Amino acid sequence: MAGTRLSKAEARILEQYWKLGSSSVREILESLPEEERVAYTTVQTLVYRLEHKGALRRVKKIGNAQIFEAAIDQREFRGGLVRDLLDLFGGSPRLLVSNLLETGTIALKDLKALEGAAVSGKAGRRRGGKRHA
Repeated sequence: MAGTRLSKAEARILEQYWKLGSSSVREILESLPEEERVAYTTVQTLVYRLEHKGALRRVKKIGNAQIFEAAIDQREFRGGLVRDLLDLFGGSPRLLVSNLLETGTIALKDLKALEGAAVSGKAGRRRGGKRHA
């Protein structure tokens, strides 16, 4: 799976598997919000692509329905996306954050809140405490 890119639609289906756990194509389709619903065969194709890419694995068959589950860790996948995004900015978190501020994607108050959370998280780890999300 390392280095394999997923389309936005594939990532959306993978998100549903992380949310629901082991599921059939029908269960994934029905779990999507009404405005995101597509044809059953579209979801089925996306699931098979994800399986081929190593992001999903077949775990069992119930009747005619194949049951799949996520084969990759959500945190690991998102970390890869962040690394790819940083690469677009020459590996500079400062350039990335600067761009987010300039485009209005995040506000300065959001950045300050993140900074506060980072500072309190570091203090908690120094005292031997566990981080809580």
